[in-house]
Amino acid sequence: MIDVTDTGALRRITLNRPDKANALTAPMLEGLIEAVTSAAEARALILTGAGKVFSAGADLEAARAGLATSPLWEELSGAVAQSRALTIAALNGTCAGGAMGMILACDLRVAVPGAKLFYPVMRLGFLPQPSDPTRLSALAGPSRARMILMAGQKVTAETALGWGLLDALADDPVAEAERLAADALGATAAHVAGIKALLPNGDG
Repeated sequence: MIDVTDTGALRRITLNRPDKANALTAPMLEGLIEAVTSAAEARALILTGAGKVFSAGADLEAARAGLATSPLWEELSGAVAQSRALTIAALNGTCAGGAMGMILACDLRVAVPGAKLFYPVMRLGFLPQPSDPTRLSALAGPSRARMILMAGQKVTAETALGWGLLDALADDPVAEAERLAADALGATAAHVAGIKALLPNGDG
C-alpha cells in the first residue's frame, strides 16, 4: 500500500489505498519510514497519494487499537525532516489528522485546488504528535495553528496558501512538484544537503 518509484535522483512515494481514503495503518507508516530513510542517494523526494484524497489520517480500526498514539507518526515526520533531499508533499486531495505530520515536515507543499487540511485532535481527544505544533506554528503562525489544533478548523487549500501552510496550488501537484525539484535533481546530493542545512527547518 506504499508504492515507491525511483527515476534517477528522484524518489516518488505514493500512498496507495484509495478505497480507504489512504488511511494509514502501522505497516503503512513503517513502509513510509523505510521509503524515506532508504533514499540515501535521492536529491528529491515527492510524497503523494492515489485517488482523490491524500490521506484521511489513521485507519479507524487501527486508531482504536492504539495507532493514534503510536510513536511511528513522530518517527515518520522525523525521517522526512532529517532527509538530506528536497522533500515535497504533492497533495492530490485532502490531508487529515496524523497524516499532517509528514507534510508539515516536508520542505515544500503543493496541493490541488479545493483540498482541505485539518487535524481534529481536540474533538477526538488525542494530543498531536510532539513536533507537529511547532512545525505548524513556524509555517502558519501560532494563532492559525490554534485555529487548526484547538478550534478544529478545516482549512481550504486556498486559505492554506495565504497562510503559508502551502506553497503552491496545481491541478497536477506531482508535475508541479517535479518542476520545483528540477534544480535539486541537477545538483549533487552534497550540494542539496548543504543548502538545506543552511535553512531553518521549522523545529523551533
